[in-house]
Amino acid sequence: MPDTYAKDAVRSVDEIRSSILPLRQRATIRNEWLRSRLDSYLPELMKREGFDMWVVIAREYNEDPVIMSMLPEPFMNARRRTILLFTLLRDGTVERLTFARYGMGDFYKTVWDPDKEEQYTCLAREIKKRRPKKIGIDVSETTAFGDGLTHGEYTQLIRVLGPNYSKRLSSAESLAVGWLEHRTPIELGAYPGIVAITHALVEEAFSRRVIHPGVTTTDDVSWWMRQKMVDLGLEPWFPPTVDLQAPDQPHDKTAKRNLITPGDLLHCDVGFYYLGLATDCQRNVYILKPGEYDAPEGLKAALRDGNRLQDIIGEEILVDRTGNDVLKRAREKATSEGIIPSIYTHPLGNHGHAAGTTIGLWDKQGGVPGTGDYPLHADTCYAIELNAKKAVAEWGGQEVRMSLEEDAVLTSGGLRWLSGRQTRLYLI
Repeated sequence: MPDTYAKDAVRSVDEIRSSILPLRQRATIRNEWLRSRLDSYLPELMKREGFDMWVVIAREYNEDPVIMSMLPEPFMNARRRTILLFTLLRDGTVERLTFARYGMGDFYKTVWDPDKEEQYTCLAREIKKRRPKKIGIDVSETTAFGDGLTHGEYTQLIRVLGPNYSKRLSSAESLAVGWLEHRTPIELGAYPGIVAITHALVEEAFSRRVIHPGVTTTDDVSWWMRQKMVDLGLEPWFPPTVDLQAPDQPHDKTAKRNLITPGDLLHCDVGFYYLGLATDCQRNVYILKPGEYDAPEGLKAALRDGNRLQDIIGEEILVDRTGNDVLKRAREKATSEGIIPSIYTHPLGNHGHAAGTTIGLWDKQGGVPGTGDYPLHADTCYAIELNAKKAVAEWGGQEVRMSLEEDAVLTSGGLRWLSGRQTRLYLI
């Protein structure tokens, strides 16, 4: 996997501002992507998972996690109750219907007239007309992404379908996860540029433009990143964080100072949504002490361990393996090489902690039941999130936690970084 090195000339976020599109252009692009997914990928997915029908039902402000990725722009919610019905036809295409008060252009054909018929009555008639054998509904005990059908909507559905068709209902967990985790070629073409914006944000935050040792606090940097994202028209999906380690500030100390001083190792965690896709990044910067021109060798060695752990995950994360299998193999290999690993890699896409295969959690290094048993698929994206611990001689043998997170795509040919990774510490 090719690397990206920290540059002496820090990129300014403002220098790439022109590449961030206005809302109307974003809407056009997202609708193009949606049309491609509905036309090309959804038929393949329904055939792969063995469903001839899928019904997605959501009410305004209580949306199914799937439905917002299926509604065209400029929809921002389900609008009262929105029902989508997908039927796999004999010719291999998918018929797309909507039962809603507001039209969706040619994305979905509207079949319900609210002045003439009750919504669920219309839905039941159209379902029975098509005589499906297996109807997918979004209920799941494993993942929230497949569990978007509320109990109230479920009871109404089975009441209008009756016992014969209600027996044909089945969990559409595999459809929901499969739909959300998959990235099309056009999306994968755009994703590296989105991730590059995140890296530019971090590079500027971890520079003299923002940090003045002895004056700036970790909270100052966190809020600078959050404000910058909002100013650029990006949507943070979690509050960005910055923390520090130093000889008197070990990683497991409960109450740390937040004033940044020379000799500190800073770490950030930041991510946002843009064009409906999430980013997630963790990088590190060392604050030089007077007379220093580089970081202590022990810190650089810790980063090398973190990079090697990234490489090991890249070697073990293969299509069709489960997340728990990858976790076990990667931890065993890392430990055999003298690395102290912690792996908590997660899918990335329409959500930050997205649908798909979980490869460890920080508190579950022995495997994750359910989502960790899910097999990896090609053309899915992951935040390769981890840390490696190492004793630093220059800090009196104190253990440092080198935390890293970089975004990558898993293809049939293996793992590839979307926009490189950090292999040298930033320096201030």
